[in-house]
Amino acid sequence: MMAKQQEKKGQDTFVWVGVSARGKRLEGELNGNSIALVKAQLRKQGITPSKVKRKPKPLFGTRLQKITPKDIAMVTRQIATMLMAGVPLIQAVEMIGSGATNKSVGKLMETIGDEVKAGQPLSQALRKHPRYFDDLYCDLVASGEQSGALDKIFDRVALYKEKSEALKSKIKKAMFYPIAVLVVALIVTSILLIFVVPQFQDIFAGFGAELPAFTLFVIGISEFMQEYWWIIVLIMAVFGYGYKEALLKSQKLRDATDRLILKLPVIGMILNKAAVARYARTLSTTFAAGVPLVDALDSAAGASGNAVYRYAILDIKAEVSSGNQMNWAMRNSKIFPDMVIQRVAIGEESGSLDGMLAKVATIYEQEVDDAVDGLSSLLEPLIMAVLGVLVGGLIIAMYLPIFQLGSVI
Repeated sequence: MMAKQQEKKGQDTFVWVGVSARGKRLEGELNGNSIALVKAQLRKQGITPSKVKRKPKPLFGTRLQKITPKDIAMVTRQIATMLMAGVPLIQAVEMIGSGATNKSVGKLMETIGDEVKAGQPLSQALRKHPRYFDDLYCDLVASGEQSGALDKIFDRVALYKEKSEALKSKIKKAMFYPIAVLVVALIVTSILLIFVVPQFQDIFAGFGAELPAFTLFVIGISEFMQEYWWIIVLIMAVFGYGYKEALLKSQKLRDATDRLILKLPVIGMILNKAAVARYARTLSTTFAAGVPLVDALDSAAGASGNAVYRYAILDIKAEVSSGNQMNWAMRNSKIFPDMVIQRVAIGEESGSLDGMLAKVATIYEQEVDDAVDGLSSLLEPLIMAVLGVLVGGLIIAMYLPIFQLGSVI
């Protein structure tokens, strides 16, 4: 096993050009120890090589591509599809590794494949890579291995990952638009104050008349910005870095930030719905996979993405562990909508809790989608008002003395 891995590490990548048995020109890449061995390998495949050379290495070294959660979602879906089609697990992992466009994903799948070949369960092989496969993912795979329904479990996990990533991208889209517009507005205003207003100030100096109060106010801000702009930038940079470091170290600050974000206008509503959708989707997926409800609630708390919902779900877990119904515990938490509580109550009474939670997740994911699509129309009047006050106010302040010039003459 170790010898095989060392052999793979010692191989180089070769670029080849050749002709197939039908006379068609082909080209590609192949790993091997030497040009002669690569040519022999190509001839075994029925290809007559005309040109084989080592792949040139980049000038600044090989830059490894980052493995994103979207890559993991895609890999999960590919494994699920292959297993449901009857492809053996090891072969499926090898095919995904060899066909991955992201080389880092290919190496990851190759490592996992080698560990599975050595006799380790897939869940154990995945646990060695916690950066890409969290406890929830590994627990679901382990339950699939124990029940003998790994293909169905991977299908559920793939659906869960795809929905989660779609939800994350929608939330990022909702947050990016207003922040980007406000940042651009502040940059434009700063440029006007530092470079444009002083030019008007030089022109006004020769008027010989008293300037309007609003113009004097803007000139005062401009002089302050010209003098201390670097201090403002430095304070903002230090505050940003300090806040980021404090977030990493302080649980109380993270919790306070989560509570504040949920209270923001428009965006807070979207984040609340996203948290409910994530809770319902996680709980539905884990419960349907045969995980006990108490353990499933633990996973849902970890995947909630917000401290308010995490603590509420942990309280629900404690109530359920004490023998109370989940819908009663959710009602006492006072953060879940009535519709969600009613659906959970129906699911508990009818014995189809996973199905009801899946429906709740679908409804709230659609609501988040609609809210993000309507966000631009909701924010456009507010953004126009902000831009009008900032940029329009500066323009009016600079042209007021020109309007008064007639009275001076």
